Amino acid sequence: MKTWIKISLIILTLSALAAAGIYMYGRNRSSQSLSYRTAAVKRGDLMVSISATGTVEPEEVIDIGAQIAGKVMNFGQDRNGRIIDYGSVVEEGTILAQIDDSLYQADAAQADAQVRQAKASLLRAQADLEQLKARQFQAERNWMRVQKLGHSNALSQTDFDSYQAAYEIAKANVSVGDAAILQARASLAQAEAGLQRAQRNLSYCTIRSPVKGVIIDRRVNIGQTVVASLNAPSLFLLAKDLTRMQVWVAVNEADIGKIFPGQAVTFTVDAYPGDMFIGEVGKLRLNASMTQNVVTYTVEVITDNSNGRLLPYLTANVQFELKRVTDVFLAPNAALRWKPDLEQIDPEYRDKPASVASPSKRREGAGKSGTVETIPNREEAQSGVIWVSRGTYVKPVSVTIGLTDGIQSEVTGESLSDGMEVVIGQPVPSPTSASGSSNPFVPQLMRNRGARQ
Repeated sequence: MKTWIKISLIILTLSALAAAGIYMYGRNRSSQSLSYRTAAVKRGDLMVSISATGTVEPEEVIDIGAQIAGKVMNFGQDRNGRIIDYGSVVEEGTILAQIDDSLYQADAAQADAQVRQAKASLLRAQADLEQLKARQFQAERNWMRVQKLGHSNALSQTDFDSYQAAYEIAKANVSVGDAAILQARASLAQAEAGLQRAQRNLSYCTIRSPVKGVIIDRRVNIGQTVVASLNAPSLFLLAKDLTRMQVWVAVNEADIGKIFPGQAVTFTVDAYPGDMFIGEVGKLRLNASMTQNVVTYTVEVITDNSNGRLLPYLTANVQFELKRVTDVFLAPNAALRWKPDLEQIDPEYRDKPASVASPSKRREGAGKSGTVETIPNREEAQSGVIWVSRGTYVKPVSVTIGLTDGIQSEVTGESLSDGMEVVIGQPVPSPTSASGSSNPFVPQLMRNRGARQ
């Protein structure tokens, strides 16, 4: 009998302890406060822009080639006395390279000899003409005397005809002499043209800089043979002025209508990740290109490079400024998208209009399409709601939504303040609930291990 009494007491004690534990567990769980992911509303500047990628290019580039064939013998010197190489600063007329000119010197010497020969031929033709004119004069005088004598016993008909023929031949020979002079002069002109050609080819052996600039590429080495055929071989690439640079930006056809000359532009380059460069749109090229069925237009952005930091062919991440607002309240777009369930809303606001307190089945991260429809890159202000944590509930704050850059939006409202924490995500369990330490049936050792972890 005593045994049954002891067993009954033990059972009643254990039941009481279990009931007390379940009660305490339920009480602790009901008293847990929900925590929301939040972000602060801050004052700042907002810029709406179009993003694109481009390449930094020199404003004017000259490709220096060779017009003759030959072996590169040596390079010239820049204004600092150093051998021409990458980055050399050169003046107009600076010798960049020297091509082997032995064959062209020989051609020039041969052409010069031909000119001298042509000049001698001209002098001889002129002398022959004078001689022919003298013979013509003598033949003319004889013919005039014969004409005075006429036909007589002293002058036979044969002699008479001979004098007349000699005179006519002398006149014809003078005309031949004139023609010989014209021919000699033409030969001289041809020889002089050949000499000029040979001298010009000889001068092409010395490669000179056409303008003042900087060598950004050297494409030949000493001893290399260049061959000029239909296309002149490229030897150097020279940038005329690196203090002014351009960014060639590929802009999608959907955005090109928003780009105009003089538009403000900002861009960054990977070489200086923390620096922002400024520029403006200079020109829109009309020759579009298509890549994988995507049509893009090249936009030239002009920027100042007086400090020389921008190097040719850097990749630029460009922002074309469309609109800008300053010193406004900025809220994360996630706060404007987030909607609570009805049981999460403060009971005081559950009976408000649907635009303020209605629950939404869509959650953050439901998809890009929902995000774009909710926070468009709008031109006109729209009404919206952001939510502020109030204990275990949230309460709405009505705002007017302005411009957005896709990450944050301009908001205005009477209840807004700098630093206000607004909800951007779903409630998450408290750390104690997540670890299970509030459960009285979990051994103390396990609870301690969870706390240390």
